[in-house]
Amino acid sequence: MKEITFVELSKLDKDKYILVDTRNEGSLKYGMIPGAVSITHELFETDLEGVCNRLDKSKQIILYCTRGVVSVEDAAILVEQGFDAVSLTGGYNSYLSAMMEAQDNEAEEELNEKTAEIEKSIRKKFHKSLFSPFARACKQYELIKEGDHIAVCISGGKDSMLMAKLFQEIKKHQKVNFDLTFLVMDPGYSEVNRRLIESNAKLMGIPIVVYESDIFDAVDTVDKNPCYLCARMRRGHLYSKAKELGCNKIALGHHYDDVIETILMGMLYGAQIQTMMPKLHSTNFEGMELIRPLYLIRQDDIIAWQRYNGLHFLQCACHFTETCDSCSVDGTSASKRLETRNLIAELKKVNPYVESNIFRSVENVNLATVIAYKQDGVKHHFLDDYDN
Repeated sequence: MKEITFVELSKLDKDKYILVDTRNEGSLKYGMIPGAVSITHELFETDLEGVCNRLDKSKQIILYCTRGVVSVEDAAILVEQGFDAVSLTGGYNSYLSAMMEAQDNEAEEELNEKTAEIEKSIRKKFHKSLFSPFARACKQYELIKEGDHIAVCISGGKDSMLMAKLFQEIKKHQKVNFDLTFLVMDPGYSEVNRRLIESNAKLMGIPIVVYESDIFDAVDTVDKNPCYLCARMRRGHLYSKAKELGCNKIALGHHYDDVIETILMGMLYGAQIQTMMPKLHSTNFEGMELIRPLYLIRQDDIIAWQRYNGLHFLQCACHFTETCDSCSVDGTSASKRLETRNLIAELKKVNPYVESNIFRSVENVNLATVIAYKQDGVKHHFLDDYDN
């Protein structure tokens, strides 16, 4: 199968080809190559006729996925249908590499101007949707206290990168004295993913501390629930390194949408009512806490900020699958989370308040109407004191 490099692509006449992004909808939230149209890989398997009807045989079809693996298969399918189709070598990652190379060649003054614009967008345009709910969560759930040393855990995605900037912004107000360490764990990233994190940190003015682990290698041979094991191992490594650096808290980038999806998933798949807590004491690392300062921030607002600033972040650096929608959150299945997300979107069409109602449901639990509940590992039943 013929392939084309990004350098070759950049030299072509844009009127003579159609650029097709075959990644799934979850990936598109992290950015696309300018000018591309979305035709997901799934459609090549379920609606090939529809795919062909959307394309022009008089033009060359250039397809890309994340790493240039799946798009090779899709290009071969189109060739069989009579199209002049090729795959972009290295996929979307090759575009990111070109972007980073261009950034590396920018003068320091230009870079500083971009950093200032990103910070200004948080203070001005996105103050109400991002900074205000961040500050409100920190105050409402008492996430930041005097003397804290917080390890801001950066995975390289849009959520954790934004969290780092919001922490920098709130520290400028100095209502509480606390310290920050911006911690990046490299569990075995590819060269392009590691470079993307470092490049974004430089662009955004985040002084990261990077340390390496072998988590990807450790879970590579695991057949059952590798994402769950990876999530658990990452959490343990982060706690351990943070404590070693003198931190008493780790901050993770879970947001409002993660919270409501977790609540609904617990009911639908776990037969239980529970939520993702805004903060937790560690059970294995004495004196350590986990906090979630993006707790009240909506994912759509994070995406809007990312697109406004033209930022490109790491999605899923896992090498188990080319097409995963997103990494598991707290060890839960990515496919189940996607199903739940889609269900909430459908319910919202009928009831615009469904998301806030799900969120508030775990704040308004009436124990007098609950059959049974657990507290500190002990199950309590309504019949226990019914006759009293």
